[in-house]
Amino acid sequence: MAVSVTILVLVIALHLIAFVFAIGAERRRSEAKVIPDQYDDRTYCSYTTDASTVYGLAAVALLLLSQAVLNAVTRCLCCGKGLVSGCSATCAVVSFILSWISFLGAEACLLAGSARNAYHTKYRGYFVRHDLSCATLRKGVFAAGAALTLLSMLASILYYWAHSRADTGFWEKHRNEGLGLATQHHHHQGADSDKA
Repeated sequence: MAVSVTILVLVIALHLIAFVFAIGAERRRSEAKVIPDQYDDRTYCSYTTDASTVYGLAAVALLLLSQAVLNAVTRCLCCGKGLVSGCSATCAVVSFILSWISFLGAEACLLAGSARNAYHTKYRGYFVRHDLSCATLRKGVFAAGAALTLLSMLASILYYWAHSRADTGFWEKHRNEGLGLATQHHHHQGADSDKA
């Protein structure tokens, strides 16, 4: 199987757009502050925008789409015709495992960050208390998802390249053509000797 430039560009583009969304989610995390309620003695948390939740979920969807495309093309390494043993096959297996680990790590960070960012603390207590805090997402969760997205992209590119080099479809096709030619040649020689 030859490397398809279209598939390669699609996988890279989806990963890079997911990376941009993950960075955007990190920069637009919700912030909160404790505000006294004007009608009673209670305090509540006032939150800023929820944009990072949307950005994080968009990055999750793009990463999932990229992984689905890659595994559909390569038949998920285990459903295809097999790989020619050698360095390319070993590289394909290692990069396949690395791409899945980094993909799952990125998805976990982005999903957890989106869920935590969407959580807003309601009324927290009475105004006389000064130790109130509002639940917010820690800094760096979306950034970790973005870093793992880049690692997933590199591992996916390496996996696709190594899989394309080690795929047996090319060798089986040419081996079968060679067998067919040899059989035809042998058949013609037998017919010529019968005529003689």
